[in-house]
Amino acid sequence: MLLTDSSPKTSAGTQYLPQGDRTLLSPNQCLMPLTAKVNDQDTLEIGGCSIADLVAQYGSPLYILDEFTLRTACRQYQTALARYYPGEATAIYASKAWNCLAVCALVASEGLGIDVVSGGELYTALKAGFNPQNIYLHGNNKSRSELQFAYDKGCTIIVDNQLELELLSAIASPETPARILLRLTPGIECHTHEYIRTGHIDSKFGFDPNQLPAIFATVAQHPSLQCLGLHAHIGSQIFERQPHQDLGRVLVDWLKEAKTYNLSLEILNIGGGLGICYTESDDPPSIEEWVKAAAQSVASACRAYNLPLPKLICEPGRSLIGSACVTAYTVGSRKEIPDLNRTYVAVDGGMSDNPRPITYQSLYRAVVANHMTTPSQETVTLAGKHCESGDIVIQSAQLPPTQPGDLIVVLGTGAYNYSMASNYNRLARPAAVLVHEGDAQIILERETYEDLLRQDRLPEKLQLKP
Repeated sequence: MLLTDSSPKTSAGTQYLPQGDRTLLSPNQCLMPLTAKVNDQDTLEIGGCSIADLVAQYGSPLYILDEFTLRTACRQYQTALARYYPGEATAIYASKAWNCLAVCALVASEGLGIDVVSGGELYTALKAGFNPQNIYLHGNNKSRSELQFAYDKGCTIIVDNQLELELLSAIASPETPARILLRLTPGIECHTHEYIRTGHIDSKFGFDPNQLPAIFATVAQHPSLQCLGLHAHIGSQIFERQPHQDLGRVLVDWLKEAKTYNLSLEILNIGGGLGICYTESDDPPSIEEWVKAAAQSVASACRAYNLPLPKLICEPGRSLIGSACVTAYTVGSRKEIPDLNRTYVAVDGGMSDNPRPITYQSLYRAVVANHMTTPSQETVTLAGKHCESGDIVIQSAQLPPTQPGDLIVVLGTGAYNYSMASNYNRLARPAAVLVHEGDAQIILERETYEDLLRQDRLPEKLQLKP
């Protein structure tokens, strides 16, 4: 990632362009997709497609997903696992980051598995062509119907609590036992937002480690449950390597403990959580560095206990797809407040297509896509269009002067943007396109007003007469 002086004399857009051999860059360390460049019209291009042309054809707001960047991240995970882990290993996509048919199919084509956290995500993965044996169902409160669905399809189920063990015991049969992993909370803290820390003891996810001996004993005696291994996840948007090194040792300790209950566990799933660059101050390790630390920790602990190496699984989501997507908006109104030295620049989207700033106080960077080399001359508050004072996309965006109709592109919007999007204020959710080598394919149609009413029902007694 190239970072230059961010003073007003600096271009607001070109400082974030990837530099060097883009096949060697770790996507999670780049603010822009790997294919980003500026064309001779001074306009940003992603995947060989002009942002201006894309907005002219598909409208805005518009999610723009770069196929090359996503595939590169998938390959870097698989390559690093093969390099640093001496046993069998694979990455599986944490699809809560962005679950739709096209993303699922693309990830499957790269040989990754997938984790899902609901019947809807499972259904989508199956429709996209995923082999059920490569699908893992998560969740802290799976319904009986979701468990039945996953079991019937032959998926692996990450069991989160005692109730799920009881439900699966009733659903499954000894002839076709349910394939399960046990999720535990390892008591490992990491520096991230409190809402996305999941490995500490005070969490809604997973078995308390003190419960595991009793759980091991129960599972070992139940012929309808085939316990394949253990799972833990310690959080998201993590920049530290040490927590995942600690996690590997904790899980191997429990792998050793399970043997005393005649459970030969063959899988360790260490979750994911590697962060990405949302701003130039973010400094996550590369995909390779993260995999190396986690994989070597597990391998070292197994050697220390003289245990055979389990299959190692990791579950990246954000670090696979976050930096691969940008969101394009069109500039609308402008409001200046001289007494406060504040200027609001409004765009045609906001919290309904990106709820992370209002939910997590998340920070983003933006560029003016149709004036990429124009220097930054002002700091503005980039505001959304919703009837909510907190609908602020970026609090202090350094941008060149803008006019109504200019194109603002917010970077790093591939993870938890579309997947958390809403119809707040009855705004239709945006379209999404997949771009690659100058070709753009629609992967999510823009919702219409008719779509907003599709599930509405008006009781006859309330129908107004003309």
